[in-house]
Amino acid sequence: MSATGAALRGHHTALREGLSELRARRDELSGRIRAEEAERGRLQARIATLSRRLSDTSESLAGLRSTRAHIDRTIAEMDLASGQILDNSQTLLDVLKKEMGDLGKAIDP
Repeated sequence: MSATGAALRGHHTALREGLSELRARRDELSGRIRAEEAERGRLQARIATLSRRLSDTSESLAGLRSTRAHIDRTIAEMDLASGQILDNSQTLLDVLKKEMGDLGKAIDP
């Protein structure tokens, strides 16, 4: 029976060594899992920060575009108005020249 006992002890020792290797591997994997979870947490926090920045930037951009559109409309209106003023001034100048000519003819018969 001693041969059988020795064989059992050998199997038991091999089993303990196998379990010890599995535990070491489990501990290594647990460490890697903790590291990956920490990295995931950092990345999620970074994504949240970037999402807030993107939202803020989008709002700012919308405001800037609205302001630019308002300025574009103001420029177009001012261009139109200045063109009309120039046309009206030229008409007034033409009328005044004609009146001056007519006045000159009335004074110098």
